[in-house]
Amino acid sequence: MEVLDRIPLDLDLPRLMRALGGSEGMEECARKVLDMVLPVARPKAVYAACYVDERNADSVEIDGMRFDSNLLAINLDGVHRVFPFVATCGTEVESLGVDSDDLLESYCLDAAKLQILGSARQYLDGHLKTTYALGKVSTMSPGRLETWPISEQAPLFSLLGDVEAAIGVRLTESHLMVPLKSSSGLYFPTEIDFESCRLCPRERCESRRAEYDQTLLKKYDGTPV
Repeated sequence: MEVLDRIPLDLDLPRLMRALGGSEGMEECARKVLDMVLPVARPKAVYAACYVDERNADSVEIDGMRFDSNLLAINLDGVHRVFPFVATCGTEVESLGVDSDDLLESYCLDAAKLQILGSARQYLDGHLKTTYALGKVSTMSPGRLETWPISEQAPLFSLLGDVEAAIGVRLTESHLMVPLKSSSGLYFPTEIDFESCRLCPRERCESRRAEYDQTLLKKYDGTPV
């Protein structure tokens, strides 16, 4: 497992205001939140380079660890090396508290944490592409779609090792990550652009990166289009 814990933080007032929708009424709150998070924020990530041992119609074995997902099997067809990862906003900002009755400040802090996580993901993406001379890559994350359930977090974390000791991210009994503003999954080289968001019908999602495509969903689940 490789640890990235000196990640530059790409967060300032204009960036946070854009994330908040640009409302001038939020500027004072955004400044207050930045004063809280900028001195302590430390985005982090871990990853490993692993190899696909076996692939079936509805499962994949990676470094001896089995993952059950027909969608994962489809996307890893012809892929030999993958990169499991966990990225996080960090325990430092997660430990910051605000008045529970101040919903606006809680909202601003949540948006800042998401931007800090974004810094970690962006740095990890660039690091992998540079270090391993990768071209086009895609990602899949357990729990984003029914075809790869959140319970698959357990074998993913097992591939990496002691993630909590490395960057402070742990799994709950229900396989959620703490800190909440963390992400996990597999990077893999690909010839096509795959984006999980295109298969997810959830309308309100702060992390959505592409529009839902029902036609594409039918293609992956075998339903006639």
